[in-house]
Amino acid sequence: MLIAGVDDAGRGAVIGPLAIAGVVVNEEDIPKLVQLGVKDSKLLSPHRREYLAPEIKRIAKNYTVIKLQPPEIDKVVKTGGRLRRLNRLEAQTMAQVIETLKPDKAYVDASDVLEERYKQHIQECLTIKVDIVSEHKADRKYPIVGAASIIAKTERDREIAELQKVYGDFGCGYPTDPKTIAFLQRILETLGEYPEFVRKSWAPAKKAKSDNESRQTKLA
Repeated sequence: MLIAGVDDAGRGAVIGPLAIAGVVVNEEDIPKLVQLGVKDSKLLSPHRREYLAPEIKRIAKNYTVIKLQPPEIDKVVKTGGRLRRLNRLEAQTMAQVIETLKPDKAYVDASDVLEERYKQHIQECLTIKVDIVSEHKADRKYPIVGAASIIAKTERDREIAELQKVYGDFGCGYPTDPKTIAFLQRILETLGEYPEFVRKSWAPAKKAKSDNESRQTKLA
């Protein structure tokens, strides 16, 4: 039996992509993931994630990553109902990942507050028959989802690292990081507009832009 795990990284970020990864293994190989120490990527150091990612790929029958870039995210959520629309976009993308991997059973980390509704949204987008298990904190419950979370996180981190080579250290890209908020303010002062890798529809980005426009008005 082929077992897949699907998880995301970067959902709440204001900078960079939302990475959605899927990993599929033979059911009998799941103990190998446990032996490696695979777990929710948030519980691992960056160095440990970088070590585990190629080991996971070696065990996997297949894996895939889809990155949703800020312009695509902004397009979906800008008309309102941000959380609901983002949930649907994630469910559609997870369905694409599952279609690629073609498992018999897929465990997904549910983004919707209602686990069953999220499962239904994924199933609506599938053209193949797959047993879907949709649960909150699935990355902590199931090693296969932890494996997917590690792949998603390392892929996102690499893209963030490439951006930082060009734009400097802007932190982790999440609104909780003071470096990220300072960068939003600084880039607006420098360019007058956000680059494509900033989620313009996110509240922190809107606030920074509003604050910048207020300062410019006062200086005029």
